[in-house]
This record gives sequence, C-alpha cells and structure tokens, in this order.
Amino acid sequence: MTEPFAFQIKRLRFDKDYTPESSTRLTTNFANLARGAHRQQNLENALRMIDNRFNDLASWDNPQADRYAVELDIVSVDLDFDGSGKAFPAIEVLQTTILDRRNGRRAPGLVGNNFSSYVRDYDFSVVLPEHNKDRESFSLPDDFGELHGRIFKAFVASEAYKAQFRKPPVICLSISETKSYERTANSHPVLGVEYVPSGASLTETYFAKMGLKVRYFMPPGSVAPLAFYHAGDLLNDYTNLELIGTISTMEAFQKIYRPEIYNANAGAGQTYRPSLNHQDFSPTRVVYDREERARLATEQGRFAEEALIKPYRARLAEWSAQFAA
Repeated sequence: MTEPFAFQIKRLRFDKDYTPESSTRLTTNFANLARGAHRQQNLENALRMIDNRFNDLASWDNPQADRYAVELDIVSVDLDFDGSGKAFPAIEVLQTTILDRRNGRRAPGLVGNNFSSYVRDYDFSVVLPEHNKDRESFSLPDDFGELHGRIFKAFVASEAYKAQFRKPPVICLSISETKSYERTANSHPVLGVEYVPSGASLTETYFAKMGLKVRYFMPPGSVAPLAFYHAGDLLNDYTNLELIGTISTMEAFQKIYRPEIYNANAGAGQTYRPSLNHQDFSPTRVVYDREERARLATEQGRFAEEALIKPYRARLAEWSAQFAA
C-alpha cells in the first residue's frame, strides 16, 4: 500500500524560454516575470542581472567578470494524498546550479532561495483577515502556521528530499517594513555585514514553525540586508559559491519587486528602517504589477482552502502531528 501524503518532486528549467505550469502560483517571483507582453525581455534581463551579480561577488580568478553562469531549476513539490495520483501543489522552491565556463564544470548550489506556497496564501490572505475581522486589535489564531510548518518539515525529512538534495534548504527573502535593523560588527566575506532586527516579524514567527531560524546580512555592494532563513549553520555549512548563487538570484528578484528597498540609490546605514514609500531608487528594466500580486494571493488562498484544507483537514492533522515541534 502506498504511504499517504507522499511527496513528488518535479523540475522545470527557469530560462529565457520558461513558461509557467498550470499549477504554479502566478504570484511566484519567476512566474510573474514570464507573463504579459514583456515576458521575453523580463526573463532575459532578470537572468542577466543574476549572472552579473554572481560574477561581481565571485571576483577571485575572474578578471573579466564572466567566468560563471547561474542555472535555475524550479522545484515543484506535490503532496500525493493516497497514491492515486491526485496531488496538491504544496511547495515551489528554486535550486541553483553554478556553471564554471572556464572548465565546463557544473556544481550544485542551494535549494530553497525563493519560497512559494498556496497554504501560506491561505494562512495570510484567508485565515488571518477572517480571524481579525471586527477585532479591536490584531492577533494571531492559536494554531496559525502550524499545518504549513509541519508540511514543510515533513518534506525536508522525506526520502524524496534526501534523494535529490545534499544540504538543508536556505530561503532568502526581503526584510520587514515593520522593523528597524541595527548593523553589527560581524562580517562575512560573501554574506557581508550582519544586521539584527528590533523584534521578530510575522514572517520570522511563521517560518520558525517550519523549523527555520533567520539571520540578516547585507552582502558587499548591496544597499539593504536580506533575510536568510536556514536550519543549520548558515556561515559554515555552505560554500562561498553556494551562498553567492542564492544572493545573486534573490537579490535580482528583490531589486525587481522591491526596488524602493533593494535598488535604492543609497545604502543602509547603522540603523535601517526599510520602506516602500522611499523615492530615491532606480527602477529596473523589468515590468512587474505589484497590485495584481496582492489581489491574486487571496484567490490562491481560496484555492488551497477548497482543494486541500476543507476536504483533508482531519487527515492532514493526524498525519502532520508527527512533525510537530
């Protein structure tokens, strides 16, 4: 008998010819770029940004700044309910591969990077608004993010994950607009200078239920810190090239989606408070509709509610209990 709730992994190359699959969240970084009249230009510009930034950071033995290229695979993780082939698109992440053009060798980079989840849309765009409707002050449901966190931990612990990935995932996201960040004396040659937040953000709390902790670093040449969510030792478990692959990929996406923060014309100081109302920034040559992204998140959350949460709530709770903290 097939074990219930098994994970299935599929891969799709993210390149200039990429077309999103029907199960992909349209608000996902890479899917959003590949839509509309400017899709080809968007993809080419984004990929060029990633390669240029990688070579900028990997400058040793790279005098022409063209030694490396980053290849990206979209890793789609489906949750098979009972072995019947009926599956729910649970998670999408990216995996980098680093091509050394000098010797033609390819080395695996990190898995994670971007993070996409319909269940997270359900939590933030359905559960949270409904919970706080008509309340005088904001609060979180007692079990907020529990199911999502358990699904993620189940995936990382699964044989499907272990068969394809050598190391735990690292997810790289934007920092929170609701917090301020203080520069520390700690510095890493690739990750850059470390910042510490004024308090835990909602995203930090949510990702903690996935078994992930976070550190904030502003890489050399960057203008704002990035949030690196990880399970192990971020500074020692990964090689410099692996970290550069993640930085170059996710910094490019953040420059496109949050240019007010990540493509600002002046860098973060000793104390930094990010804001999307900041006006001194340079837009990228990539077309992106931020308002559409916010609207679609609710639609995607309702999809998760109807396709996964309502019909399988009891079975999911029983199965996922083994992955509770």
